[in-house]
Amino acid sequence: MSLSIRPATPADAPLILAFVRELADYEKLLHEVEAGLADIERDLFGPNPRVFCDIAEWDGAPAGFALWFYNYSTFRGRHGLYLEDLYVRPAYRGRGIARALMRHLARRCVEEGLGRFEWWVLNWNEPAIRFYRSIGAAPMDEWTVQRVTGDALKALAED
Repeated sequence: MSLSIRPATPADAPLILAFVRELADYEKLLHEVEAGLADIERDLFGPNPRVFCDIAEWDGAPAGFALWFYNYSTFRGRHGLYLEDLYVRPAYRGRGIARALMRHLARRCVEEGLGRFEWWVLNWNEPAIRFYRSIGAAPMDEWTVQRVTGDALKALAED
């Protein structure tokens, strides 16, 4: 049995969308998925991609993915890496795939001199929280995520 991690290609767009939908279903958020194939193709593989994806394969079969982008810390004066989605299909869990994807991204951070590697986790997702603690992640309890979407976003833009 072997694991490989590779950058996603345009041919992976349907797979990436399937992973996104599987993750959303697991997180009980499938009803919130608006992204379609054209969005994935445009944003990951268009002329100026700003989001990136790595695919994990187990014996050549798609097992999981990490979708990420660069952010920036004014305090550190450097870019960082923000992990938007990490997902491993249930049939492939327990094989170290998530850890390998995280290690892969951590290496990218170190090699590129990035200042941070960060992500969010749902408060109820205890298995993920335990996994993240096991790799040395620390919660940022003093910060609260803020978000403006939908009608509130439109109202703010028109204000």
